[in-house]
Amino acid sequence: MALKPDRNEVYTDISFFMNTTAERGGVVAFSTGGVGSAMDDANAVVAAPAALTDKPAGLLLNDVVNYDLTRQHMNWYKDEVQKGNKVTLLRRGFVVTNMLDTAAAPAAGLPAYFTIGGKLTNAVTGSAAVGVFLSGKDADGYAKVDVHIA
Repeated sequence: MALKPDRNEVYTDISFFMNTTAERGGVVAFSTGGVGSAMDDANAVVAAPAALTDKPAGLLLNDVVNYDLTRQHMNWYKDEVQKGNKVTLLRRGFVVTNMLDTAAAPAAGLPAYFTIGGKLTNAVTGSAAVGVFLSGKDADGYAKVDVHIA
C-alpha cells in the first residue's frame, strides 16, 4: 500500500490512460507520444517519469495491474485499474504516501520533487516541483505531501 486514507483530493483528472503497471502514490508524467485532447482519446497517455525533464501529470491514485481477466476478477475494493485503462491523477490536494526515494529526508515546508520512476524526494533533482512536504517520515516510512501540479 502506497497511500493511506488520510487525504484531500481537491482536483483530480480522469482523462489519461496508463499502459504500464504501477503502484499508487507515485508521480506520473505525460508520455512523449501522448497528444490526445478528447476525454476518451487513446493517445492521452501517462507513464512513470523516464527522465527528470519529463512534465508531471499528477500523482497516481490507482494501482495499475496486469491480470489475466479470464482467470480472475478485478478487485474494485482495492482501487485497481487494468493496464491500458484510465487512471485517476491527483493534481491538487494532499496525500500520505510511502512512495519516497530511499535517500529522501522530508520535513515540513520543504519542496517535493520527483525522481526517475516517480518517487518523491526533498532533494533538488532537476525535476519540476510537484508540491510541498507537510511532515517528515513517520515510523512506517510515510510522509504527508501537499500536491500542487499547475
